[in-house]
Amino acid sequence: MSAPEDVEQTPAPVIRVVRGHPTPVQVAALTAVLAGAAGGGSGEGTGRGATDGSPGSLWTARPRPSVGPGGWRASSMPR
Repeated sequence: MSAPEDVEQTPAPVIRVVRGHPTPVQVAALTAVLAGAAGGGSGEGTGRGATDGSPGSLWTARPRPSVGPGGWRASSMPR
């Protein structure tokens, strides 16, 4: 047998309070933090980071020193 078609299924709650009695302000703050961590923005990258495809730091974007004799010297000299 199948379930009646007129019964509406309510979605499961996203946030559930297990212990304590949070104020509405605390629940709103938690919701804002979770929404920000989920990345629910417009998709426009405003800064440097993983969202716009650029490296997070210029230190990580530098090439590695050459391997072999004199490699350390070649890594510091301008090319």
